[in-house]
Amino acid sequence: MKKNLLTLSLLFVAALAFAQSETKKVDGKNEIKLNLFGTILGMPEITYERLLKDDDALGISAFIGVDDDLEYKYGFMPYYRIYFGSKKANGFFIEANSALIGTKTYNYVYYGNYEYYAHVTSDLNFGLGAAAGAKFITKNGFIGEIYGGVGRIFNRNAVVEAYPRVGITIGKRF
Repeated sequence: MKKNLLTLSLLFVAALAFAQSETKKVDGKNEIKLNLFGTILGMPEITYERLLKDDDALGISAFIGVDDDLEYKYGFMPYYRIYFGSKKANGFFIEANSALIGTKTYNYVYYGNYEYYAHVTSDLNFGLGAAAGAKFITKNGFIGEIYGGVGRIFNRNAVVEAYPRVGITIGKRF
């Protein structure tokens, strides 16, 4: 599974590298990005962002937890960003986000020195959070981004009470 994920990531990067041969100013309002940090941790994340004006944007991120040890199995995170850079949707930003996150928890019962598998708990959780970061864009429209933040899950029965919003992403504006 990890080999397939690595192959997909490399194909995505290769497609971005050969997508445009001419150097020109990028006036696009759409961006697609891959979170490299999440991919390394076993939660590959793809993001689509639509620029509303020069200083704000709406986007949605989706991830899948491919590692069995992770409690986070999938998630969708719509967000709104405000940019403070001098260029179009570039530089420092702050983000408000919400999340729908599916978690799976394995519950065990302990008897003395032995551990017995009891049952699996699956939940769909809702949360709200914030993040801050910086985006850098080249003249060709390639994007590099780094951000960090956290969100709170509002499910009383949730095993996890927060979700991370961190990433080192690469992408393309079109």
